[in-house]
Amino acid sequence: MATLTVPAAVPSASEDCEQLKKAFSGWGTNEGLIIDILGHRNAEQRKLIRQTYAETYGEDILKALDKELSNDFERLVLVWTLDPPERDALLANEATKRWTSSNQVLMEIACTRSADQLLRARQAYHARYKKSLEEDVAHHTTGDFRKLLLPLVSSYRYEGNEVNMTLAKSEAKLLHEKISQKAYSDDDLIRVLATRSKAQINATLNHYKNEYGNDVNKDLKADPKDEFLALLRATVKCLLLPEKYFEKVLRLAINRRGTDEGALTRVVATRAEVDLKIIAEEYQRRNSVPLDRAIVKDTHGDYEKMLLTLAGHVEA
Repeated sequence: MATLTVPAAVPSASEDCEQLKKAFSGWGTNEGLIIDILGHRNAEQRKLIRQTYAETYGEDILKALDKELSNDFERLVLVWTLDPPERDALLANEATKRWTSSNQVLMEIACTRSADQLLRARQAYHARYKKSLEEDVAHHTTGDFRKLLLPLVSSYRYEGNEVNMTLAKSEAKLLHEKISQKAYSDDDLIRVLATRSKAQINATLNHYKNEYGNDVNKDLKADPKDEFLALLRATVKCLLLPEKYFEKVLRLAINRRGTDEGALTRVVATRAEVDLKIIAEEYQRRNSVPLDRAIVKDTHGDYEKMLLTLAGHVEA
């Protein structure tokens, strides 16, 4: 469930553009007006605003925002304003350039988007970077990480609910054998996680637990410091329980000494139109603190206001 709130009567894109142009004009920038408009428009409306602004003023609104805003607030507004496939392309490109074995952003995009959303992100990557996401992932990652990430970002999973129980049983047995042998990067183990539908993987892992007594992620915790195992566990979580994965990302981003604004911005901007409400409920259940209160405690200024707006916070 989304947290984004859109007014019942939305002004035309031309009116929004006129107001945004005013926000950029004169002495100082009217950040409040930018938040009021862009923070309450869905992806389709933001795309239309961007098109209309370019047609009317001959400038990409992202360039105007880049000139007028700064720091974490600027980053959040820019990432939010992008069309979702373009946003995913940007985040994926940054993740390949800054790739380390602990960076899970590529897996996150590959496993929490629908087949069509991931395909559109790959197309947007072509348009924006004049190369493919797959070639960049292959170029910037190594070893077992490349072996898992490349098929994940290349996949186009079936999205129906049909499940083959015979297959679920045989692949649960296969996974158990490979994990017992510590063959974590086995081709077949990766094939199951990278190609099967989410419904099929769910059935396989339910059978795994019933047959072998543990959640697969418990058995993948053999070495808590192994970053490839951490990526495998996160992959399973993203495919089956994305709200639990994103709750953990937020918990680590907000509860560390010093906030990880990059992760906080990414989760709020990418999930506000999808399931941030469910993630926030999971956050409160896990931490006994409402997400909006945690945001208030850890951030400030216009960045805080924009985060709260996207998170659906209503002033009392």
